[in-house]
Amino acid sequence: QVQLVESGGGFVQAGGSLKLSCAASTRAIGNYAMGWFRRAPGKEREFVAAINWSGDNTYYADSVKGRFTALSDKAKNTIYLQMNGLKLEDTGVYYCKAAQEGVLIDTEYDYWGQGTQVVVST
Repeated sequence: QVQLVESGGGFVQAGGSLKLSCAASTRAIGNYAMGWFRRAPGKEREFVAAINWSGDNTYYADSVKGRFTALSDKAKNTIYLQMNGLKLEDTGVYYCKAAQEGVLIDTEYDYWGQGTQVVVST
């Protein structure tokens, strides 16, 4: 069983930066595709970014392209989300996902972190 522990959320002014971390409890995390999602207040969960463990393949939601960067550290079983140029609409709870299938495919065998809150203010 995989446990995902997220950290790095907080309060930041628009234009600022945050770096989120998602640490997995086991090296078996290497068998999963990894991604970041978020849920803004009153909205459905949305995809943010995905990354493989080699770090050579990433993709992003259009809303964060050019501002967010996903990173992976296989040795630490940890992925990151570097968020720059934060906007008010980036506010929400950010979740780490370990996907049995593709990051955008939900299955009962997926794992999710507890979420970390990001609040962007003026």
